[in-house]
Amino acid sequence: MRFQYDTIGERFVESKAVAAFSAADTHTLLGALDALGGVGGLDTLDLACGYGYNTRLLARGGARRAVGVDASEEMIRLARAHGVIGADDVATLEGAVGAEPSTDDSAAAAVAAGTITTVSTGSAGSAGSAGSAGSAGSAPGGTGLRDTSIEYVVADAAKLPQMGPFDLATAVYLFSQATDRSVLHAMFRSIRANLRDGGRLLAIVPNAGAYPHVDWSPYGVRIVDRIHEGDAPLLKAQFLTRPSVDFEFREWAHADLAEAAVEAGFSTVGWQPNRTPPPDGTRDEAYWTAYRAWPISSLMTCTA
Repeated sequence: MRFQYDTIGERFVESKAVAAFSAADTHTLLGALDALGGVGGLDTLDLACGYGYNTRLLARGGARRAVGVDASEEMIRLARAHGVIGADDVATLEGAVGAEPSTDDSAAAAVAAGTITTVSTGSAGSAGSAGSAGSAGSAPGGTGLRDTSIEYVVADAAKLPQMGPFDLATAVYLFSQATDRSVLHAMFRSIRANLRDGGRLLAIVPNAGAYPHVDWSPYGVRIVDRIHEGDAPLLKAQFLTRPSVDFEFREWAHADLAEAAVEAGFSTVGWQPNRTPPPDGTRDEAYWTAYRAWPISSLMTCTA
């Protein structure tokens, strides 16, 4: 499964840029980061980083260190090729997902100190406006990425070297690449070993059980088959780029993910619903209301 993204390459970049489900995932992640007070001054780890989109958002938010890790050599090559996003480009990306700037870094210091011990798992709306991860104000000196050390590493998340400690780890669709239960548990153990006590894991994970009851084609992805085998069903899917690109992933239940997190030593595990960007001329409120009824993903939050 790790090698499929070596083949997908630039088509994944295209999907990330245009797919509505990706916009919702980014809006969800930015909202969670904002609820933690942003990433200013934190050491951050971005797992399954792909071509470095979220890694660069963390860096733009003022992270002291932003390390992107992916098992795909092609994805890391693309991440390095895309290089550093300037402030104006990140502002454009944030606008596309409805992010709003914030300059409050007080909670970020608390996260770094380990004094914040819980993440709200209530209404997504209570998390506040998304955007601290991309706020220029949170970067020391106001220079954003230029003051941040960005690294990209080819590594298997189930066998991570000791690269930390980190204050925060993000993982977007990482765990759905775990081929069996032992690999899933190894991923969580590797992440926990790289986090400081009190550090956070924010993971975008698929919601199980949707296929064949819902069609996500209007949002940029289509599930074409569900095969019952092994420890978790294997889903065959397509990114609806032009042309479409086939990929596959494992459909782990949220209970499986929580079990692996607890076994790895995380002290708290929580869930938050997917958040959608504000409606616009292309994607109106009816469009997003239909998506929220059965979204592709949820946000998993864990405290080390």
